[in-house]
This record gives sequence, structure tokens and C-alpha cells, in this order.
Amino acid sequence: MSDKPPTTFLSKLLAATRRQNSLLCVGLDPQPEMMPIGNVFEFNRAIIDATKDLVCAYKPNLAFYEALGMDGLVTLKRTVEYIPEDIPIIGDAKRSDIGNTAAAYAKGLFVYFGFDAVTVNPYLGYDSVSPFLEYHDKGVFILCRTSNPGAKDFQDFQDSQGQALYQRVALKAREWDHAGNSGLVVGATYPEEIKWVRQNCPEMPLLIPGIGPQGGDLEKAVRYSVDRKGERSIIVSARQVLYASKGKDFAQAARQAALKLRDEINHYRGLDSP
Repeated sequence: MSDKPPTTFLSKLLAATRRQNSLLCVGLDPQPEMMPIGNVFEFNRAIIDATKDLVCAYKPNLAFYEALGMDGLVTLKRTVEYIPEDIPIIGDAKRSDIGNTAAAYAKGLFVYFGFDAVTVNPYLGYDSVSPFLEYHDKGVFILCRTSNPGAKDFQDFQDSQGQALYQRVALKAREWDHAGNSGLVVGATYPEEIKWVRQNCPEMPLLIPGIGPQGGDLEKAVRYSVDRKGERSIIVSARQVLYASKGKDFAQAARQAALKLRDEINHYRGLDSP
């Protein structure tokens, strides 16, 4: 038997972060009407080949594959299999349901598709999240303060003690984190909320969408989301990288966009990129 500890999502993430000197996660969200080539898998493969030395993770959003029907799901599976084994893959599924259904969702995402981590909606409570958390080697990113403008409709709601709903979600997620495999989704469009979450959940990885077209503040998102070592933060960019060019040079343009973002993120971390 090997004495080497088992690979967990967090250990895989930290290894990739340090090896690549990167907090950048590229969202693999194919939109055929914006793509310069028609084959989604070939598009994804070109993007991965162009950026795989610049990222700490990839994040396919299942919606874009489900919208393509069975062919899209086959493409998603092929894409997951193509990504290098040492780069974490986050399935952006935002799943949640009663216990036995949640267990089926977890099995499909973790076992069939092979994601290293997934996003989960906590609205139904602990029994809807626990089937995901039972996969101790996998990461579970719980929606906390999402990046969209409508997030305030519910997530800002305060109880009689003045605690906002997103704050309660963060504290509950910390309470549920028995295996050290929980994380939180906090949008770059809400930097003060990122700051509060990091202060109250210092050890949890944070998934930060919302830079680029959504207008999130990259500098604050980085500075407020990293831990004391400048890690455990995953800064997501999709459209800004994927569609940097609509011409034949799309892969090279994606690489340049990713490189620029990686280096800008590292500047805000106080690091120099190689």
C-alpha cells in the first residue's frame, strides 16, 4: 500500500494553483452562434490546448451542453475526458433536490461525468446537499452570493438579528464542512460580500464568477477572496477568453486573453507570473 494521501479536490486545486502559478478558471461554455467553428468538441479542444498551462481549473456549465441535446451531453463527456488529469474540472450544474434525487444527481456528476467538483443550490437545506458532500474526495461549491443583479431579491434578506441570507448560507456551509470538501460561490460583482465570506470562512475555497461582461471588480475580487497564502480562490472567466476572437485565430486569441488575465490576477495577489 502507498502512504501517499488520497487526492482530494482541494489538494488537486492547490497543486494546480502552485504548478501553474494561477487562480484563473476558464469556463467552457460553448455558444454555437458565437463560435468561429461549428464543432463544439473541436472548439473546446482548441481552447484547452491553448490555455492548459495557464489555468488552475476548467468549469463547463452544463446548461450550454444540455441545450444541444444528446450530442451536447456526449460532447461534455468527451471534453471532461480530454482535459489533462492534473487540472480540476468543476461541473457548474447548480443541482439540488430531496435526498434520493440529490444522490442521483451526485452520482451522475461525480461518477458518470467525472467532475472533480460541482456547484450546488442550498435552498432545500442540508439533506439536499449532504449526498454531494458524502463524496469526500470531491468538491461541493454551495451557491452563497451569486453574481447576477437579481441575487438581492433573496440573498440580501435579513433576519431579526440583521443576518443576511447569504451570510447564513456561508455559516451553514462552514458547519456542514466535516470532510473539508465544501466551497462557496460568491460573485465578483459583490466585493464586500466576498470580503465578509473570506473573513468568516477562512479555509474554504471560493469560486468567483462575474468578471468580464458582468462587470465584477477584478482587483477587489482577488484581494478579498484569497486566503492568507494568496490561494483557495478560483477566478472564473468564460466569454472574455472563449470569444476573444471570432476568426480562425480564436485559440491564439483565447490564450492571449487568458495569459493577460492570469498575470493581472497575479499582480493583485502580489506575485509575478513566470
